[in-house]
Amino acid sequence: MKVIVTGSSGGIGKAVSNRFISLGHFVYGFDIKQSAINNDLYHHFNVDIKNLSCLPDINDADIIFNNAGMQNSEDDISNNLKGTINVTEKYIKSCKLKSILFNASASAVSGQEFPEYAASKSGLLGYMKNVAIRLAPQGVTVNAISLGGVHTPLNDCVVNNSDCWQKIMDVTPLKKWMTPDEVADWVVFLTMTNKSMSGQNLIIDNGEYDLIPTFVWPDNKKLNFPQN
Repeated sequence: MKVIVTGSSGGIGKAVSNRFISLGHFVYGFDIKQSAINNDLYHHFNVDIKNLSCLPDINDADIIFNNAGMQNSEDDISNNLKGTINVTEKYIKSCKLKSILFNASASAVSGQEFPEYAASKSGLLGYMKNVAIRLAPQGVTVNAISLGGVHTPLNDCVVNNSDCWQKIMDVTPLKKWMTPDEVADWVVFLTMTNKSMSGQNLIIDNGEYDLIPTFVWPDNKKLNFPQN
């Protein structure tokens, strides 16, 4: 199979790309950063998904994993939502397409994070359902994963802050965060093994959302938390 992975140069995107490669599949990686993978089964496109005209012509993708995302930036909505729409609409007509998976966020359903980020990710869920409806007649599965904490460089500022980390663990029932490799397990299952679930969003957050929803970040003032 041939797989498109956006945001493939680090963290979740890199782990997912490597997992598909390890299974013998060819990966088209998209990222504004240079490639972090050197393998014959990987081809890197140094592109900005916000710019539709920059996207390469690919007509043989079996799977699309929309992973690229920004957090707490001026481009959260234009990148996370509009950029993902660009990618999906560009390659949605692939004659081989079997599955599309969106990387949303637990904040897409809880609303507990930076305003533009939460809005961009919740927008993905509505768009995901729209795509699922359109592609159902072709048998293409379309779903989303809404992750809680994942050990990636993007989250180092809380992982390496002992006070923040303790607060996070206090409200995380399973007392852990996911690794990128664990995310890759879910991505492979939902895009390759799954044949019957479509239009759904899975919250995978170690129990945080369902039991004690909260959001912890070093700079509390930005989030307007109440002060004691």
